[in-house]
Amino acid sequence: MRNATIKDVAEQAGVSLKTVSRVINNEPSVHARTREKVQRAIEALDYRPDPSARSLRSTRAYAVGLVYDNPNAHYVISMQSGVLAACRANGYGLQIHPCDSTSPRLADELVSLAAQARLAGMVLAPPMSEKPELIRRLTAAKIPFMRIISARKDPQDGYPCVYVDDRDAAYAITEHLIQLGHTRIGFLWGGRDHRSSPERYQGYEDALKDYGIALDRKLILPGDYSFDDGFRGARKLLALKDRPTAIFGSNDEIAAGVLAAAHSGGISVPWELSIAGFEDSPFSKQSWPALTTARQATEEIAHHAAQRLIGNLQREANGEPLEEGNEGFSPELVVRGSTAPLRGTPAKR
Repeated sequence: MRNATIKDVAEQAGVSLKTVSRVINNEPSVHARTREKVQRAIEALDYRPDPSARSLRSTRAYAVGLVYDNPNAHYVISMQSGVLAACRANGYGLQIHPCDSTSPRLADELVSLAAQARLAGMVLAPPMSEKPELIRRLTAAKIPFMRIISARKDPQDGYPCVYVDDRDAAYAITEHLIQLGHTRIGFLWGGRDHRSSPERYQGYEDALKDYGIALDRKLILPGDYSFDDGFRGARKLLALKDRPTAIFGSNDEIAAGVLAAAHSGGISVPWELSIAGFEDSPFSKQSWPALTTARQATEEIAHHAAQRLIGNLQREANGEPLEEGNEGFSPELVVRGSTAPLRGTPAKR
């Protein structure tokens, strides 16, 4: 049985091909009753527009690129799912492009990608979204984009973004550990090329300062957003003569590595060591004990970023002003079994 075509939809709805095209492209010039007729015909025929074929037939492009460089598989999958949902809802295709954020030819690579793949625009995940030189180059090449960045507030820097308040969420996690009676709290960094890493560290440092706890540099170690770095970092911290009673890993993969290191060393979690992560990935719920973390709605964030990009593309095509302002998200503290009051110390209220 052959797939339905745009001509079939037009015939069933009793409208022109151009009207069907306008409905598919979400153009505002179509009367509500006509739009409803066309949408009913699309559903009845199970018509699915082919974005690549549509791009070839017109001067407009109907594909969005998702550009990322992140070792965290859960983060990448959630990002892809969110962007894909927005693309499908608006009749756009999705081009997934992993890349090396440290490459000196990154800007050339993405400009070439946009031309060769006929991309309408790009969603830039961290750390690409946080590289000023790359942003300026894409702007100069007139390639539309939407950034996903770490920031406490709207940066208002003239470039569109969806931003995540990592600092306040990290503050809440550290405050939670302090209120449980912990004062020797280790901190394991994520990748320094991600703005989220210094933002999360700032939340940790600010909480210690606000509660009058001296910063101990021996409890702070560099690393990347990976299980292996969490395991190695935890082994170093737990080997200290005056070891920490709690460790905050900059994401759940790091925290899972800390948990494995504690188990391998015969250290009881949470009674001898409290552990917290960041992200609320699936294995944060599946580990034993389940991890205290910050719930970051990565899929929703990515969906909003793609939706805002596509909305701006459609506004531009219709000669309308682009959406003003940027959208922010705040991860929320989730307390689970990996954190508990310091033994012999009542939790503070």
